[in-house]
Amino acid sequence: MTQAFAGRVFAAAAGGLELATVYLGECLGLYRALDDGGAMTAAELAAATATSERYVREWLECQAVCGYVDVDGGDERRYALPAEHADVLLNRDSLMYLAPMARFMGATAGVMRPLVEAFRTGGGVPYEAYGAEFREAQQDFTRPLYVNLLGAWIEALPDVDARLRAEPPARAVDLACGAGIAAIELAKRYPLACVEGIDADEAAIDLARANAREAGVDVRFHARDAAAPGLEGPYDLVTIFDSLHHIAQPVAALRAIRAALAAGGALLVVESRTADSFHAPLPQDDVERFTYLVSVIHCLPTAMAEQPSVGMGAVVRHEAIADLASAAGFATVEDVPIEHPMLRFYRLRP
Repeated sequence: MTQAFAGRVFAAAAGGLELATVYLGECLGLYRALDDGGAMTAAELAAATATSERYVREWLECQAVCGYVDVDGGDERRYALPAEHADVLLNRDSLMYLAPMARFMGATAGVMRPLVEAFRTGGGVPYEAYGAEFREAQQDFTRPLYVNLLGAWIEALPDVDARLRAEPPARAVDLACGAGIAAIELAKRYPLACVEGIDADEAAIDLARANAREAGVDVRFHARDAAAPGLEGPYDLVTIFDSLHHIAQPVAALRAIRAALAAGGALLVVESRTADSFHAPLPQDDVERFTYLVSVIHCLPTAMAEQPSVGMGAVVRHEAIADLASAAGFATVEDVPIEHPMLRFYRLRP
């Protein structure tokens, strides 16, 4: 048993180091050059990316050993990126795009000492401490979801879909909007609607405004606390995508939302897919296991940075959503019939 567990920890360490090499490949443009140029030697890839041949040769051999790239084992080794791997490492619109995971690892490395201190004191680690790289990685990781799936999510609420297409213009707001991708995609799909985004992180709002300008859509973004009173309504749709657990005072935020909903308006809350009760251990590929890992390193510490905080953590079960909704004055919580391997969808009705 001890040997098996030691093997598991060793494999986890190797996996973390693999992600570090993915970080290098993405940041230095090595994967992109391989995808654009076809099979290359180390010297050719180094020349194409203005990098050191010695480092690139070591990286390529490592990538071949780990199975990330193919290698022609002749006298002059040539390396190629398989098309199916390119989809995971380079295609920003693909639901398989996972390269941002490597940037998450790089960004979280810098907060480990503050996180140790937070464990000792019961404090938190503010979102800003994770830096611009984490913010941009989060944007890139979630972007394919909104680009590919947001339209179907809203269509699963037929009355909301109809209202967003109708006159007079409906009003919609995405709370804890981050880089604004969901709000921007909502505005693209429902051009008659007036769409807004709200986030407490001013740097995220700056990024969201830049994204909206690039997309050519008119979305109003505001830097403010979602739980603060005076949320401007009425809104026909309020969305909280995988962010309710980040809010220090979620009941206060839900009360503000309920007060700001238009008659017949909808609140759509999306959280990670979890079982209805705690189970352990879980398989390595289980979504809830991944959610716990993210919660320990990022979600709980950022929620605890603002005090007082209920400190929800990222593992939010159906019962917790129902309790929060009831405390905020919502009458019902409905599971929205949307199938997704990592997410669960709830509609809260006043």
